[in-house]
Amino acid sequence: MEYTRVGASGLKVSRIALGCMSFGQMPRDSDAWALGPEESAPLFRQAVELGITFWDTANMYWAGSSEELVGKAIKEYTRREDVVLATKVFFKMHDGPGGSGLSRKAILEQIDASLGRLGTDYVDLYQIHRFDPETPVEETMEALHDVVRAGKVRYIGASSMWAWQFAKMQHVAEVHGWTRFISMQDQYNLMQREEEREMFGLLADQGVGSLPWSPLAKGRLARSWGERTARSERDPMAARYDAERDRPIVEAVARIAEERGVPMAQIALSWVLGKSAVTAPIVGPTKPHHLADAAAAVDLELTDDEVAALEEPYTPRLPTAFS
Repeated sequence: MEYTRVGASGLKVSRIALGCMSFGQMPRDSDAWALGPEESAPLFRQAVELGITFWDTANMYWAGSSEELVGKAIKEYTRREDVVLATKVFFKMHDGPGGSGLSRKAILEQIDASLGRLGTDYVDLYQIHRFDPETPVEETMEALHDVVRAGKVRYIGASSMWAWQFAKMQHVAEVHGWTRFISMQDQYNLMQREEEREMFGLLADQGVGSLPWSPLAKGRLARSWGERTARSERDPMAARYDAERDRPIVEAVARIAEERGVPMAQIALSWVLGKSAVTAPIVGPTKPHHLADAAAAVDLELTDDEVAALEEPYTPRLPTAFS
């Protein structure tokens, strides 16, 4: 495994991030695709064995149970000081003024709740899961600064918003001398490249690292066009990658993977890793080969011709996860 700093910060992470949305304690009668404690345990152990030290979750993943599983896994399979632990805040956890959003009340309440579920007294990277149009950015950035000053958070990051919104929040923090974001967790893959238009340039200018989520387009770039999975049938986000316009992209990945003699996932992840703005794509595994392919992609270098073939079929589209 390779390791790198997040943007211009001093925080060093593995080039692959373990996405923990795959893990959660679900009701027995649920048909959700999340993996419970027994099913997720081998994947946590595998991440440790592969040197994947960057683990990313969120308070809202499976009603907080993802954070609980992550906290228990850290205690059982590794050491807290060996993991760069990231979580998020924004989406609804309960009714009431502190249950959602990015108000001061919500941030101070939700960081304590996350720390309790994770079983730790700090997180390394605390990320706002979305932009909150109902809360002044000054209030949000000061509250985030305060949780850093309180020792509950080491660094802060953001996720899934327009470039102007991110620039506004960074500017407010700079003007007031508050903690600035070191990362942007954005949707980025061969089927969704809109971050290249404005966001990536802004991140480079600001010294901010990109942590792409859904680098395999919810698995769509890891299997042939007609193949379906349990998650693709149940995850509403996965359905967004079924447009016929994306078929040539999947077929390009399949063709190059066959020529190279490697799984499609390695080709698609290698393309993401090759972008200078990208620090670490977030891979959410449900099977052992998912992490193995991700680790192998770190060492796979595409040729210029292969990159051109992968990028040629892309057509512009709107970002799909800002709300």
